[in-house]
Amino acid sequence: MEQRILGGTGLPVSVLSFGAMNLGAWGGVDQQAANRLVSQALDGGITLFDTADVYSFGESERLLGKALDGRRDEVVLATKGRNPMSNNPLRQGASRRWIVTAVEDSLRRLGTDYIDLYQIHRPDWDTPLEETLSALTDLQRAGKIRYFGSSTFPAHAIVESQWVAQDRSFSRFTTEQVAYSIFQRAVEADVFPTAQKFAMGVLIWSPLANGWLAGTVKRGEPVTAHRANLAVGEFDMSTPEAQRKLDVLDGLYTLAMDLGMSLPELALAFVKSHPAVSTVLIGPRTEKHLEQNLRVAELVLDGATLDRIDELTQPGRDIAPQDRYEIPAPSISDSRLRRR
Repeated sequence: MEQRILGGTGLPVSVLSFGAMNLGAWGGVDQQAANRLVSQALDGGITLFDTADVYSFGESERLLGKALDGRRDEVVLATKGRNPMSNNPLRQGASRRWIVTAVEDSLRRLGTDYIDLYQIHRPDWDTPLEETLSALTDLQRAGKIRYFGSSTFPAHAIVESQWVAQDRSFSRFTTEQVAYSIFQRAVEADVFPTAQKFAMGVLIWSPLANGWLAGTVKRGEPVTAHRANLAVGEFDMSTPEAQRKLDVLDGLYTLAMDLGMSLPELALAFVKSHPAVSTVLIGPRTEKHLEQNLRVAELVLDGATLDRIDELTQPGRDIAPQDRYEIPAPSISDSRLRRR
């Protein structure tokens, strides 16, 4: 499988990587199934495995750690922290107190001495970046983590984090993990060029737009219960945004047919074609899905095909703004601050 360098780290990673959110209760994947999927991914050339403490509240990390037993040194192991692990306000966020605890918890669940890439899952607007970067730098110097990165940070927060790291002589975020798909292209206008400017590796999540591009959503056909339960309201076809997505889907199905591809193959090949992208996370629930996704590693879209996609969705724009998945800063989310 094609290897790409993860930003300015010098670390090679496979162009497709294994997203482990479905391991555990959230995706219905037990240990035996996880063992088979991880083995198949390794045999298929995948070298980066990404999870998070919040996925099935620790179960994903435990299953992934056991599935990698004996092969840990063959992979780049990534996880994330910051999101709430319980209703206790002390078990969340990006403060030094919680990050240090969260990393130790993840190490224990993963059954490893070190994490290759530790990522802050979302911005924590209540915690200064100095606090977060200081704690991560200390964990890196202690050998607990090798690199650290951000996830779903807006461009301005990425820039601020780089400035703070340089100004305070901390280690910096070397990666950004971001949602990107044919439907969600606003990051092309801000996050991608920012990441490239600072030599950050870019990991892509939700390349199938939360299931819209998985080949199971079609005009006039009911959405499966499992997919509908994944995100409440995501597939409410009465909204203008959903109707716009269906219009684009009509064109994408035609394009995929012309190319002899499935829709998810086209969608994944599109995402990995962007020069800012280091690796694309796929999150298979079954061995069949993983086999289909692995084929995308060899697919390359030519300029004419990319132009046809640009005619269907505007570069640098999202079809539905709410698909950005960001946690807005208080200056936007708190009406009192907007109106002062």
